[in-house]
Order: sequence, then structure tokens, then C-alpha cells
Amino acid sequence: METQLDISRTQKDEVEDRDDIAPRDGGEAIGCHAGAEKMKAAAKASGSGEVLERLEKDYPKGPHDQPQSMCPAFGSLRVGLRMRRVGTILSGSACCVYGLTFTSHFYGAKRSVGYVPFNSESLVTGKLYEDIRDAVHEMADPEHYDAIVVTNLCVPTASGVPLQMLPPEIGGVRIIGIDVPGFGVPTHAEAKDVLSGAMLKYAREEASAGPVAAPRDGIKDKPTITLVGEMFPADPMSIGAMLEPMGLAAGPVVPVREWRELYQALDCAAVAAIHPFYTASFREFKKAGRSIVGSGPVGFEGTDAWLSAIGESCGIAQDKIDASRNMFGATIKGALEANRVNGRITLSGYEGSELLVARLLIESGADLRYVGTACPKTPYSAGDAEWLEAHGVTVNYRASLEEDVAAFEEFQPDLAIGTTPVVQKAKEASIPALYFTNLISARPLMGPAGAGSLAAVVNAAIANKARFEKMSEFFDGVGTGDNAGVWEDVPKDNSAYRKKYAAKVGISKNAVDSGEAVGC
Repeated sequence: METQLDISRTQKDEVEDRDDIAPRDGGEAIGCHAGAEKMKAAAKASGSGEVLERLEKDYPKGPHDQPQSMCPAFGSLRVGLRMRRVGTILSGSACCVYGLTFTSHFYGAKRSVGYVPFNSESLVTGKLYEDIRDAVHEMADPEHYDAIVVTNLCVPTASGVPLQMLPPEIGGVRIIGIDVPGFGVPTHAEAKDVLSGAMLKYAREEASAGPVAAPRDGIKDKPTITLVGEMFPADPMSIGAMLEPMGLAAGPVVPVREWRELYQALDCAAVAAIHPFYTASFREFKKAGRSIVGSGPVGFEGTDAWLSAIGESCGIAQDKIDASRNMFGATIKGALEANRVNGRITLSGYEGSELLVARLLIESGADLRYVGTACPKTPYSAGDAEWLEAHGVTVNYRASLEEDVAAFEEFQPDLAIGTTPVVQKAKEASIPALYFTNLISARPLMGPAGAGSLAAVVNAAIANKARFEKMSEFFDGVGTGDNAGVWEDVPKDNSAYRKKYAAKVGISKNAVDSGEAVGC
């Protein structure tokens, strides 16, 4: 079944001749040990300057020039592996590909990933591009795939491997080539946007050219709101219930799970920027003539403001907007009052929902002092930041590990919510801590369901302080770091060598001390 969607084209994208970006004979292969600045310089020299300029504009850097969490390509890899009938090919160093595929399987992908090996010769002579092209042709079977995603990691991007020259489709299978270098994309969260934006661009141009496949479950009978950002599975249903009194429905969640959902996502009444950093994706929605609304329906004040903004954006009558606000406002207030959070908290993470979680914690009664997010400041989180700052919270975009740890040490919270190394620091200091990604963001946050979802886990963690103090007392004197354990002959302190080597290769002292030193 096909349907003609109302998607306007406001800007025609031209395909440029990219013969000039192929690696030149006699060029030097750049290894991932070279460092971010050398790899950037090599990428620009090899013809990937335009790619880097786009990445730098979409994802401006912060205090650190490399990811302080996992390789960013994990984000785009995860998006592709979750989609039906989408194949994946990685182009990068074998060690990087091994790490990414191991992590993706660890997270339950259970799907094979294609890999095109290379060496210095094939890299600099252009043979790697030819091998990738051959692999794509071999894999492009329309019986199995709607699309194939080919991803350049650090080394191929630095060497100018021109994925843009791959054919846009082979036998009806779409070919999507993207670059996700660690020296160009700051976080794995933003890498999700790199692929989502590329797919939306392709789908928008398809829909502009003619009829496209209808959604698997059919076309909704109400105008829809596309939701941008990965959420707990119950949240879209909660949002849909809150939209219903206004005559609206929840549309697809971007990143999508199937290619045809891209058309449905574009064919919306408005876009909800639940996660505000999807810059490339928002660009495609704007080209399709769609308005974008920031923040999300969290807590009483957040939900009230968000429903008003969505209703106004869609031209809904005020009485219908008020009906939704009144219907859910009282329920949310009741849930917040029944599930109070008591204690001082610092919060940090790299998922992009940190400011929303912070708002919910404050409305639940928490004494929140600091919010750090590894994601950048964008117009779609401005309202959340202003609200938090008005409630005495320090909001830190592009927060580094060092800044998150410094905030923890300054505010001495009853609970630290953060990334793995922040949690480690807190527990070493006998202060309870929760890992943001698995224990906080993986819970319902929106509407009435979200209003009471954090109190139980947060209060239970704060109540465990006595257990941490007891453990610290029990293990007192057994040593730390190289000397951890009980020894008759204490091992020699080798930290001076590690710090000397770290200084040589440009790794920060704090990264060495915390054990969080990262590669390319």
C-alpha cells in the first residue's frame, strides 16, 4: 500500500562530484593513535573537510576534544541495529569494530555487522573504497533489506574514504553512508542523530518525489506529534493519552524502528524535541515545513507548559488545550505529593534527558544543586535550563568528567546520579550513587506515570548511606589503586610512569587517576 504524504520541499539538495576526495596515491595512512588534531588535519587534507565542517557546526565541542564515554559510533550503530530490514557495514580499524560489535551484542542487538578490512596500502590507494563498494553491492538484497548503512570510523574518515560516492540505491535497497569519527562527534547520543538525520533526509526526498509506503499499522485518523529522542517504552503511550483531548495523537519515535516510519515521522503536525540535541534531524523536519517544540511533559509545571506549547503550535482551540491541562494536572500533582524525594542530589549524564530528569526531581522535592550533561546547548532545551536556574540549579552543558566530579565534591550530596566514574568517586567517598543511564533514564518520566517513578529508587539509594559507611569502615586500611588488597610486601608505586606516559600522549591527569583514559 502506498500513500502520498504532504511533505514540502523547501530546499533542493544537490549531489556534488566528490572524485577529489578519494585517497591519493602516495598518501600517508593515519592511525588512530595520531591524536584528534592530527586526524582532523589529515581528514581536511584528504578531502573530508566538508564532512568535518558539518559535524563541527551540528555538534560544537566542549572542554574536551574527544569522547569521555564510549566510542560515539556506538550510538549510530545501535540505531541501525534496532531497525527492521536494515543492514550495517562498519569501516574502521579492526580493534574499533571488535569493540563496537561486542558492545552492541552486549546490549542485545543479536544481529551480524558487516566489516571491510583494510591495511595502509588499501587505505591510501583508494582500494578500501572499492572494497566497500563491492561489499555493498554484494549485500544489497531487496528480499532482506530496505536499506544498508555504511559507517566510516576515525581512520577512514581521516583518510578521506568517500562514502558519498556510493550509489544511493542498489536494486531497490537504499544506501546510507555516514562518517562518525571520534574526533568529530562528541557523544554517542549525538551519533544517533547523525544516522537519523541522514535517513530523514533520504526519506524526505523520496516522499517529495512521489508516493511512499504507508505505516505498517495504517495512517492515524488524527494529526500526530513526532517524538524525537529515545524514551522508556511507556512514555509515548503516556504522551498519546495527554494529546488525545486536544484531538492529537503520538506519532513515531525518532530514532525509528523501521524505514517506513520515517515517512510517518515527517508527515506530522509538529515535532516534539524531547531530546534537544538532534540537530541534523531537526534540520530535515524544518525543510519539510514542520514546527519544533522543545522540552517534554515532565512534572506538573513541565507538562502544563509543554501541552500549551504543543496545542498552540498545532492551532488547537484554547478550550481543548485547557481540557488536557486540567485533566492531567491534578493527577500529576497528586502523584508528586505522594512520592516525595528527600535529600541533596547532584546529577550528570550523557543521554540528553538530564535536564528533564532534573525538573522532575525538583518537583518531587529534591534539593538539586547541579546538572551536568555531555550534550550541547541548543534552543530546544533553553526553557528547561531557565527553569532550573530559576530554582537555584547550576546547569552545565558539555560537562566534562572533571567538572562533574568537582560539583560532587563541592556540594557533598546525599546521592550522586551520574556516569560510571562519577558513581565510582561517590561510592569511594561512602556516598550512595546511581548510574544515570541504566537506573534513572530507563524509567518512565512523562506525565502521571513519570511523576512518581523516581522517588522509590532515589529514596532507597539515599537510605543506604549507612551501608556504605559500614563497608568503608570494614575495608579501611586495605589499600587503594596499585596497593589494593592486604599485602606483606606492598607493591611498588608505578603511578609516576603512568602519569609521565599520559602527559606524553596528551591524556589528562584526572583521566589517569580515575582509570577513564580513552583511546581514539
